[in-house]
Amino acid sequence: MGKVYDWFEERLEIQAIADDFTSKYVPPHVNIFYCLGGITLTCFLVQVATGFAMTFYYRPTVVEAFSSVQYIMTEVNFGWLIRSVHRWSASMMVLMMILHIFRVYLTGGFKKPRELTWVTGVILAVLTVSFGVTGYSLPWDQIGYWAVKIVTGVPEAIPVIGSPLVELLRGSVSVGQSTLTRFYSLHTFVLPLLTATFMLMHFLMIRKQGISGPL
Repeated sequence: MGKVYDWFEERLEIQAIADDFTSKYVPPHVNIFYCLGGITLTCFLVQVATGFAMTFYYRPTVVEAFSSVQYIMTEVNFGWLIRSVHRWSASMMVLMMILHIFRVYLTGGFKKPRELTWVTGVILAVLTVSFGVTGYSLPWDQIGYWAVKIVTGVPEAIPVIGSPLVELLRGSVSVGQSTLTRFYSLHTFVLPLLTATFMLMHFLMIRKQGISGPL
């Protein structure tokens, strides 16, 4: 085993990378409230794991979506647990994100030189809310259907571009299969990819610039 490690160490300098991660200075003013961002990340990872598990059984069609969710809840081994964890960790993620934003704002984490860190954080907040909006519709029950209809109908109040924008969101004039397909694609592919990208940028900038000061 030692020879295998030495082989990788010689080529990748694994120990140097590990030392860089473990030797980062942590300011003395850091307390439990500085963990809110990490908790948000943990919730996101739980979301990815449980969401991925449900994709094996969920069917994104207006005919089968609701019944497939019921199948997950009643027939799949521990399906009820997986979906429940997915649902409640989503709520926890939103709560932790809001508290994290308040903490960063109160400690001046948005000031120079951390403006870009703040911007990426705000973008992540918007993406998190978008997860909630798109995920809410996927069971395609009465609540999900009307939530989609209301949310996608909001842009209609915008002059000139309102109606085309609504049609773009729905995939057609009315809410239907095209809408569910788009929301499913956004929820399972587009939003996770964007979130992972901006999270990486966010954490790299935090690591480069350090943690903001105390209150």
